[in-house]
Amino acid sequence: MRRLLKTTSELKQKKCGNLAPYLLISPTVIATVCIMFLPILRVFWLSLQNNNFKKPWADGFVGFNNFISLFTEDPTFKMACWTTLKWVFWQVALQLIFGMILALLLNRKFRFRGLVRAIAFMPWAVSGVLTTMLWLLMYNEHIGIVNYLFEAIGLISKPIGWTANTSTVMAAVIVAELWRGIPFFAITLLAGLQAIPQELYEAGSIDGCGRWKSFVYVTIPHLKDSIVLTTLMRTIWEFNSVDLIYNMTNGGPMNLTTTLSVYMMKTSVINSNYGYASAIGVVCFSILLAFSILYLKITKYGKGGELS
Repeated sequence: MRRLLKTTSELKQKKCGNLAPYLLISPTVIATVCIMFLPILRVFWLSLQNNNFKKPWADGFVGFNNFISLFTEDPTFKMACWTTLKWVFWQVALQLIFGMILALLLNRKFRFRGLVRAIAFMPWAVSGVLTTMLWLLMYNEHIGIVNYLFEAIGLISKPIGWTANTSTVMAAVIVAELWRGIPFFAITLLAGLQAIPQELYEAGSIDGCGRWKSFVYVTIPHLKDSIVLTTLMRTIWEFNSVDLIYNMTNGGPMNLTTTLSVYMMKTSVINSNYGYASAIGVVCFSILLAFSILYLKITKYGKGGELS
């Protein structure tokens, strides 16, 4: 009998011991659910509502009417989808290329390398609003240095309003964001480069590999996971980018720089139509979720160090 009671007591203690870790992390799990998932559920619910502060008498449940209007009656939404695609593609592609070049240069040994690295990474620490102010001054039609330099070398014959001209506004905004985004790729890729054993390059050199072959067959495979992760993060970041575009162009001229995120912000904050803006948000969330899953599956992230 005593043995049975002792065994039962040990089982209870073991069971309590198994539950203890879950009880300890439960406050964190509950807080995470409340902070992350409840707002998402709220957005999904609002997307099914007519919630407009300017027309409160029309508020109420409308089902999928907001989504139907988006895809069938809203030319601005269709234009914003195309603008977002161009914006994200050029940002991620150019940031990756120039970030890789910068990382390769900073990985070399030279005098004052630490100082040069600090200066090269400074744009990443500058806020979006300050970046906007700097580039608006440089793009200024009357006092901007961009017009001055282009006129001096003969590329243009007269000053251009870079952010007001329909043929130059997209390129102007892309360059400004490019300046801010390159250091992100450079930092992450530089960390990956420093983790590659030098013995691999030495072995490649013995086998007759030049710089290009060493880059293709040694550097790129070892940076594969870093490239996949950084491109995915920047895709999500640039897709959701609002501050620089809105402050530089307000989404104009003629909605040429209105991305989905800018359109969502203007619809909610300026037009106070939170139901319709939530529907745009749900579409954005669905696009990014589907893209992330598909991208990670195609690239086989975390499954070896070689490109497939």
